[in-house]
Amino acid sequence: MFDTLSDRLAATFKSLRGKGRLSPEDIDATAREIRIALLEADVALPVVRAFIAKVKERAAGAEVSQALNPAQQVIKIVNDELIGILGGETRVLRFAKQPPTVIMLAGLQGAGKTTLAGKLGLWLKGQGHTPLLVACDLQRPNAVTQLSVVADRAGVSVYAPEPGNGVGDPVRVAKDSIEYAKTKQHDVVIVDTAGRLGIDEELMKQAADIRDAVSPDEVLFVVDAMIGQDAVNTAEAFRDGVGFDGVVLSKLDGDARGGAALSIAHVTGKQIMFASNGEKLDEFDAFHPDRMASRILDMGDLLTLIEQAEKTFSQAEAEKMASKLASSKGKDFTLDDFLAQMEQVRKMGSISKLLGMLPGMGQIKDQINSIDEKDVDRTAAIIKSMTPGERQDPVIINGSRRARIARGSGVEVSAVKNLVERFFDARKMMSKMAQGGGMPGMPGVPGMGGGPGRTKKKTKQAKGKQRSGNPMKRKAEEQAALARREEAANGLPAGGQDKSFELPDEFKKFMS
Repeated sequence: MFDTLSDRLAATFKSLRGKGRLSPEDIDATAREIRIALLEADVALPVVRAFIAKVKERAAGAEVSQALNPAQQVIKIVNDELIGILGGETRVLRFAKQPPTVIMLAGLQGAGKTTLAGKLGLWLKGQGHTPLLVACDLQRPNAVTQLSVVADRAGVSVYAPEPGNGVGDPVRVAKDSIEYAKTKQHDVVIVDTAGRLGIDEELMKQAADIRDAVSPDEVLFVVDAMIGQDAVNTAEAFRDGVGFDGVVLSKLDGDARGGAALSIAHVTGKQIMFASNGEKLDEFDAFHPDRMASRILDMGDLLTLIEQAEKTFSQAEAEKMASKLASSKGKDFTLDDFLAQMEQVRKMGSISKLLGMLPGMGQIKDQINSIDEKDVDRTAAIIKSMTPGERQDPVIINGSRRARIARGSGVEVSAVKNLVERFFDARKMMSKMAQGGGMPGMPGVPGMGGGPGRTKKKTKQAKGKQRSGNPMKRKAEEQAALARREEAANGLPAGGQDKSFELPDEFKKFMS
């Protein structure tokens, strides 16, 4: 959603790099470009004005003029102000001292309240709570059925005594649900209310009546992030008519301009608490203003990536895999282990989204977006078409075995051959890294071993065909030559190495 804004800001900051000092004209030009970028992203005009005023004020101050790198300092200022308009610190749910905690969802029809009720229920269940979903949307056709299906998928309970479709009293259902939750020992009640296509008196009255009946600890306004500036107008109307404590953004995975997300917290004074960025129930999490600002500025979101990895990967399993890779040339690491690791990564979510959390990935977002997620499934199908013996020792996979595996997995024989070769290469590389050897063939990267450029340099020096014109250096060369002759006289090869020494096969392959 923020791709266009990220691209414009990146182009703006690129023009600042390399400047040792920023003139007032540079600051004005940068502020103008940022203003255009925000307006094109559909950010509300009052928000843009306040944002630009703060950025210009800070950029003209001592923190930029006295900085060693003014461009980076301006980026830091923009990052800080983005965090500010997104709400500042992360806002967490308030839980009642005496259960159950009541959370009421409000918003327009089509904003995604019912699906979000299931996502929030699953998220709370993962936090150790026992949520109850309450069907108070008795107007929309099949809304009660939809909530029941979503609750079943999330593995949480649902309270739906009325069939809906225009039948039943939503206020009474909401009120009765509290006693039901106490009886069944649910510590959180999530009330899904009805919406309308637009703001009207009936919608506001029903929402206010439900609010008065259950006295919610949190009223969350669910807003569709794709509807642009109208999201801000609707949020203001709900704030004045019913009141809410926090905002939930749905459909953040859309391709619309994301100005609503940047405007709503600043305009309403209520923080964004949660964000939904996909159709699956687990594609939902707490909203962190600092992480969202980092994503917009293409600085990545490593904290979220680490949290997702910690949820998915077992520490004991990770240590087990590390020990296998650290074994002799990593031969204990089999295709079964490779498949298990691949499936663990897949559980973390879309590979494109995971790569998008890394810093600087905005520069290659076209390549990331073109990644075929089904390649992982094809690779899994190939491995699962192998016998246990072939997975343990892929060396035995010959031509006839490759043909059989290809028929079993529905791919070309070349795909099986390529997979096995990539596995061997990856295992060698990971084994070297696990043993602390770094990756061969990576010149100029600290900790990644030597590269072809370095090898050529050493070979050139070892020839010894030319004598240095520097007397001290020539004397050192003569002493080294004398030492080599003495080693040869004592039965040692030149350089003290075994004559049978050969380069590793993977290094020979790389050099060729």
